[in-house]
Amino acid sequence: MKIKSLAFAGLGVLALATAAFAISNQVRVTESSDMRCISSNGYPDHSIGQFPNSGNPHSISAQSIQFCVTATPEKTSRATEVETVGIAENGVIIRPGTADYYDASSPRGFSRDGSSGWNLEGMGASELLGLDQNNAHVDQRGLYHYHGVPPTLAATVTNEDTRIGWAADGFEIHYVGDNARPSYQLKSGTRSTAPGGTYDGTYNEDFEYVRGLGNLDECNGAMLNGTYTYFATDTYPFYPRCLYGSQVTVFR
Repeated sequence: MKIKSLAFAGLGVLALATAAFAISNQVRVTESSDMRCISSNGYPDHSIGQFPNSGNPHSISAQSIQFCVTATPEKTSRATEVETVGIAENGVIIRPGTADYYDASSPRGFSRDGSSGWNLEGMGASELLGLDQNNAHVDQRGLYHYHGVPPTLAATVTNEDTRIGWAADGFEIHYVGDNARPSYQLKSGTRSTAPGGTYDGTYNEDFEYVRGLGNLDECNGAMLNGTYTYFATDTYPFYPRCLYGSQVTVFR
């Protein structure tokens, strides 16, 4: 087994740690012939915003994350939708979607009740959801996770190395700025049901996929140096919202 970093000591399933002390980033990547495991405490290697805040009531806390995926991914023709699409090289979970929907009966205007059919888009509703300067916030377990590309992580990319993480099916996630162009656009017109208003990107349903509009497919993927690769982008969908790999590991 090849060990790329030895900064992390504890392994286990995704779980809330009870430690109440100052936290620093800890991550380790191990590789075998068929598996790649990224173990971390879920704490980023960059500054974070204030949590709780007006849009996010949760406090960040150390986690015990073991994110293992196949080291030999194979692409299929069938896309699989997942909640947690991947993990960044710094050990922070990538989860672009949300579980929140428009709900006129809720004091906040949204809730986990999906009956309206209008799902809040993480980046489009960033202020409502309390995202920080690195396009991330915290869930009820204290898990810090990315909804969009963090500027501090994008700044580490070089012409020689554009990888920023791995998807849950084992394929790499890269960031190449404007060279990767998603094939999604805002719909024209106005929403036919409440909340009404023009399609402005607040909800996932505000967008539509148009094959060939950009140079990425429906899952924000394309070939890179002969290998299928996902891309993090500065515009919707920001990260893949589906995965084409034959082995998709589900992480909560």
